[in-house]
Order: sequence, then C-alpha cells, then structure tokens
Amino acid sequence: MKSPQILTVIIAAVFAIIAFILASAVALSPILTAGLVFVSAFIAPLIGTSNSAQASSSSNASNGDVKTLYVGNLPYRANETVVRELFATYGLVHSVRLMKDKHTGKRRGFGFVEMAANDLDKAINALNDTEFQQRTLKVREAKERPERVDSNQGS
Repeated sequence: MKSPQILTVIIAAVFAIIAFILASAVALSPILTAGLVFVSAFIAPLIGTSNSAQASSSSNASNGDVKTLYVGNLPYRANETVVRELFATYGLVHSVRLMKDKHTGKRRGFGFVEMAANDLDKAINALNDTEFQQRTLKVREAKERPERVDSNQGS
C-alpha cells in the first residue's frame, strides 16, 4: 500500500489537473484557478486520510491481534518516523508514541510501538540490547496499564 503522504500528493495533483482543464476549457480567471488549486490542497489530505484510515482498519482486522512494545533508552533526538522505520524492518507497525514531559515538551527517552502480534518476538529479539543512535535500546512487551482511580471522584 502507498503511504498516506504519497496518496495525498497524488490526490492533490489530480485536483490541480482538473482545475487546469476547467480553467482552460471555460476560460476562468487565473485567480479562480489558483483558488481551485488552493481548495484542493485542503481537500486532498482529508480524502487521503479517510482512505488510509479505512485501509489501516481493514489491515488491522486481517492481521489479528495488535500488541504493544515498550521501547526504553531511546535517544532524545529520535522522532516517531525514525522509530517507525526501525521497527518496520521487523514487521507491520500500527503506531508509535514517544512520551514527552508535560511541562517542558521534551522527549523522555522511552515510548511504545504497536505491532502485529506475530511480529512482536522478531522485533524484540532483533532490537533488544542493540545500539541505536549511540544508545542501547531496551525492548520488551509492554505491561497492561493499571486502571487509574481518580482521586477527585471520592467525595
């Protein structure tokens, strides 16, 4: 499947071609043509996102279980894209969440990667205790998050 960014670019290009054809056939003003292209730039990501969301939800159903990996000792400069690419070599990555400090917004050096359950062991075996951007990664299956009790609801 094509990535959502490529799909969005293709949809935007189709809109631009349609705007060009309309402008030349109907002799629209250049400002109106620019307006059509401008509007298509906002519509294309919406169409691309809805198609990719439908495709990913159907791939979730076809791939069975999705499990979460804890990834610790991440370099602070690593972003979601780099981590996704690293794990994608070992299986289907559904999502990447790198944790940030609420007050400073800086990354905290750990995160979570959701992968297809059948790819989990392969990723753990390949990446745990390996060096990534001069840091030794700690990769294991994430523990279930315990239920949080809201202290404000008791009274």
